[in-house]
Amino acid sequence: MTLHEELDRLLSTLNVGDEKYAVKAVDILLDLAQRRLASDLHLLPDESRTHLVPYFRIDGVLEPVGRIAGGVNIVSRLKVLASLLTYRTDIPQEGRVKAESTESEVRISTFPTPHGEKAVVRFFVGSGDYRLLADLGYPEDIEQRLQEILQQTSGLLLTCGPSGAGKTTMLYAAIRHLQQPSSILRSICTLEDPVEAIIPGVSQSLVKPETEFNYERGLVSLMRQDPDVIMVGEIRNRETAEIVFQASLTGHLVLSTFHAGTAADAVGRLADMGIEPYLMRSGLTAILAQRLLRKLCSCHLSKESDCEKCRGRKYLGRVVAAELLETEATEVGKAILDRRDVQTVYELAKKSGMVPMLERARRMTVEGVTTLEECDRVFGPYFRKNMSSKLSET
Repeated sequence: MTLHEELDRLLSTLNVGDEKYAVKAVDILLDLAQRRLASDLHLLPDESRTHLVPYFRIDGVLEPVGRIAGGVNIVSRLKVLASLLTYRTDIPQEGRVKAESTESEVRISTFPTPHGEKAVVRFFVGSGDYRLLADLGYPEDIEQRLQEILQQTSGLLLTCGPSGAGKTTMLYAAIRHLQQPSSILRSICTLEDPVEAIIPGVSQSLVKPETEFNYERGLVSLMRQDPDVIMVGEIRNRETAEIVFQASLTGHLVLSTFHAGTAADAVGRLADMGIEPYLMRSGLTAILAQRLLRKLCSCHLSKESDCEKCRGRKYLGRVVAAELLETEATEVGKAILDRRDVQTVYELAKKSGMVPMLERARRMTVEGVTTLEECDRVFGPYFRKNMSSKLSET
């Protein structure tokens, strides 16, 4: 049964005129989204203002599933669950709620449009369900180096990629790796926006960028809390970046994320922010860049469209394509100090042993793990343009 068919079947048991309709419809939507392992649920108002158009994001791809009656009431119900202001429909709002039926965390945001409020529900992995570093599917060489880097007592490990690339999942897995019984006990502190899951034994703080407790203020204060490991949810500006690098140079292992397309691009963006080359060379240990690609289901060679596992999508689950740029490599570090361009840093990193994530993705297409079409979706035309010569050889 397709997602659209199942939702229609479940909603058909409800009466739109029932005063509990919105409550029951929301319960159905949230339950179905979590059972189908959706990361996000989008609810868009249509022109009639009486219906919503739902989309489920599964394995990174949005799927439309028809229309739902009772649009305004359903959005209002979501706002009640997230403790938002139901009477304010003219401003964006964001809140969170813990689902009663599961341990997963749910974030709800609303946004005004000409036809009414759009609502997006994001599902986070439950606090007890985060995986270890070894569970994330990194290539053996990258996983081994990450484990070695995490044993260091100082330096910055930066994870980059677009939204939805698994950056935060990697940070949480790294923290859990540091907590393993075989590891030396260390004081681990985090600054996050939001705190996506509670990790016992870790001091986690929720920063509020619009208040005095932002990343910069939090980092300065946190340095006085005698931390061994600091996790900063995201580097968003020069001020945060400078304090992060100072922390990495003063006896702290720092983990953070950054929006950049590739590991070499991250070096260029940090330079554009005004971060001095000597800080990057001395404080930056490695940059991990990654993307998530859908994996082919075992039914992909079949013409069947009713596979119970993937439900006709031909893809099931995702796999990571990653690259690890290490600045300890002499030539790479020298290029950063000399303010060389991004392409030069990239080429020197390859000579030092970095396997580009585009090459990792290409190998996965050859091995039948994923497809060229999926790589095009994730990387865009950039993929085939850069891989054209190698693809013709296979």
